[in-house]
Amino acid sequence: MNQDYREPRYLLRYFNVMKDKLPSQFLISQSVGVDFGRDAPLSELWEMHNNAMKSFRGRLDGINSLKDLPKRCESSLLDLKIAIADKILENCHFCGRRCGANRRKKETGYCRIDAVSRYSAEFLHRGEEPELVPSHTIFFTGCNFSCVYCQNWEISTAPQSGISILPQELARIITLRRAYGSRNVNFVTPTPHTHIILKTMNSLKVNIPVVWNSNMYYSKELAGLLEGVVDMYLGDFRYGNDECALKYSNAPDYMHIVTGNFIKAYESGEILLRQLVLPGHLECCTKPIVQWVKENIPKVRFNLMFQYSPNYRAYEHPEMNRLISREEVREAFGIVREAGLEDLLI
Repeated sequence: MNQDYREPRYLLRYFNVMKDKLPSQFLISQSVGVDFGRDAPLSELWEMHNNAMKSFRGRLDGINSLKDLPKRCESSLLDLKIAIADKILENCHFCGRRCGANRRKKETGYCRIDAVSRYSAEFLHRGEEPELVPSHTIFFTGCNFSCVYCQNWEISTAPQSGISILPQELARIITLRRAYGSRNVNFVTPTPHTHIILKTMNSLKVNIPVVWNSNMYYSKELAGLLEGVVDMYLGDFRYGNDECALKYSNAPDYMHIVTGNFIKAYESGEILLRQLVLPGHLECCTKPIVQWVKENIPKVRFNLMFQYSPNYRAYEHPEMNRLISREEVREAFGIVREAGLEDLLI
């Protein structure tokens, strides 16, 4: 790591979990007892969940070291979250599309994923942001977006490829990677796989920060399940308006869904926000995103990214079939600096 690197000011809890000074949120959820029946109606489970979250928040605020973590409960808040996620699978509304597919009966919605989750790769990633590496990155197959320039289109468009996930086995791998120096477990494109991720975390005993690496295009119900599990939201804020989101990623109602989730994440965890600068989209996307962040969630780690490349079907959109220019790079930095965002990753 570069000797001039400094820990960012707005990821303090993440670093304390990474250094085993504080417990991850999922471990705290394991310590909050909830007596419930898995056959109860979803509305009843949600009521119990919301009441249990009050206990979780009080416990989160009262724990000052890893030693303060109470013992794991036989029936916990995390168990309840899993039960709710399993119910949601029967009428899937994990993502912002709320397609309603019964994935338990092998129906698939927009993401084309049934109840079985798969990953294409898992490894210690050293190409992420400095505060993450080495990051135990797990790349899930499938996606709830359809970006015309997707750089991982072989994975996102082939959700049935890859390795089927057994939560206990994945938990074993995460534990092993942690022993070999991972600073976190980094779930990439996780939204359709929430039920499996929750079960994996419930099989874990090791303390490790949980990173939710997503497009933030998920339902308000999923946002509620993530509180008490996710330590850092590695959130991609791509578009500054609904028109661009619909045209290039087929994501309707983008701004309402994504901004709501960023606000919830801001309240319940820490955020490392990625803004991928798109060619020709400084005025319509980068500028309004930066302004919204400044006005609504200013205390985030902000990463302005220039890795865009015209992959997949970008050639079908001539305006997107090019790289970012040097002038656009300069202008983008100017936009962020003029807004006064304090924790800019350069």
